[in-house]
Amino acid sequence: MAQKFSNGRWVQEGFLDNRTSGRVAGRITFAAIGPVEFLLRGDFTGEIKGRLITFRNPAFVDDDVAGHVLGDMENPQTGDVSLMSFDPHPHLPPHPYLEWFSDCQNHYRIELAAGAASIAGADAERALEHEIRAIVERLSALPAAPTRSRADSDWV
Repeated sequence: MAQKFSNGRWVQEGFLDNRTSGRVAGRITFAAIGPVEFLLRGDFTGEIKGRLITFRNPAFVDDDVAGHVLGDMENPQTGDVSLMSFDPHPHLPPHPYLEWFSDCQNHYRIELAAGAASIAGADAERALEHEIRAIVERLSALPAAPTRSRADSDWV
């Protein structure tokens, strides 16, 4: 499944932490399904590599269609970072772009408007530290998710 989250409108808010090399952990709140925890292998790129980012989507919409489209999304999300950056393409204006493959090789992309995300300051880092640690502990203790190859993906 390739899911672009309706140009990000179904993404309400969240945080993702890459301060530990090779790991992105956090939580994103989606329309209809609520908070989803993340523990991904890999790193951000560019100016956000090794940082904690937070975001709030000013274009968020919680509608009935979101439940039908997002209802089968894995929760929690474990898998591999594909590309996570604030400047993903040299020919487009900088904007938050989050792309990953779940352990089931479902392909997800979120694009937010410029300015919808920022690198967290020291106060936000301290405020989220306990939550991030708890997410990492919880998701690290889960049994390995079933996997399939990218050739088996429903990505279109």
